[in-house]
Amino acid sequence: MKQQIFIHDRQCTVFQNGEHPRMLLIQPVDGHDLEELDMELGEISSKAPVPFRFIAVHIDRWFDELAPWPAPPVFGKTPFGNGAKVTFELLQKIVADEGRRLSSPDDLPLKVILGGYSLAGLFALWTGYQQGQPFDAVVAASPSVWYQGWLDFATANEPQTKACYLSLGDREERSRTPILTTIGTAIRRQQQLLESAHVMNVLEWNSGNHFQDNGIRTAKGFVWAMNFVLSTF
Repeated sequence: MKQQIFIHDRQCTVFQNGEHPRMLLIQPVDGHDLEELDMELGEISSKAPVPFRFIAVHIDRWFDELAPWPAPPVFGKTPFGNGAKVTFELLQKIVADEGRRLSSPDDLPLKVILGGYSLAGLFALWTGYQQGQPFDAVVAASPSVWYQGWLDFATANEPQTKACYLSLGDREERSRTPILTTIGTAIRRQQQLLESAHVMNVLEWNSGNHFQDNGIRTAKGFVWAMNFVLSTF
């Protein structure tokens, strides 16, 4: 059963599968993600290897709160901001709180996975590069790796997470917007960088463009990450 609660003054949608969750899944979401959340949670629940708790963190200013650094607008006239650091700090607090609150009867540590779609997928990737990041795996479903300066950042920095799930639609690079046509090349390069850093990873190709099945695509990433993390217990 889903609940609407506030965590550190931020609205969140919370779902728990099982009495003693072994994993905590966190996803920054917008309105479109929320529309598909029931489908996503159903897919995760049907394939999850262990009980889990899911927290969808509502994002009000998508192009600011998830952006790692400023960039010119791509969609309309709204530029990208640099609010990712503040959002990252919020997630660190949420993870710390949940780690204290959730207890396992067998004293196994709570494993934590961060996932997101589109710009939230890029945010998840960026978070996986941060020192002190608390995530055992990150899920970047159709991430915005076309983002200005992203590959320079990923080339110059070492991932800190243990595992990363990448995915993309096979028609996403067919765009009328020039920068978006680079996404196929960029996602392949991102996987190469993860391989070079010896980070467990997978790149899954889905049928369709960017606006298809985002809930199912994100769920597939969470299930993959849960199975990887379970293998490390």
